[in-house]
Amino acid sequence: MGKITVDPKVRFGKPCIKGTRITVQEVLELINQGISFQEIIEEYYPDLTEEDIKACIEYAIKIISEEEVHLEAI
Repeated sequence: MGKITVDPKVRFGKPCIKGTRITVQEVLELINQGISFQEIIEEYYPDLTEEDIKACIEYAIKIISEEEVHLEAI
């Protein structure tokens, strides 16, 4: 995940797009609101690219795919 960095000195260690203080969470929340990639770039974060936004989605998928699920018997 070369476009996503985690630095404890930046945004309390939340994953950010490399070279920015924009968190993965902030971008995903905009996507969740139905805002298009183009609108995110034009209206919210003009320094981002479509590849940066896709990297946020890929990062979230990677985190979820590595998550361990523990089911308890009822």
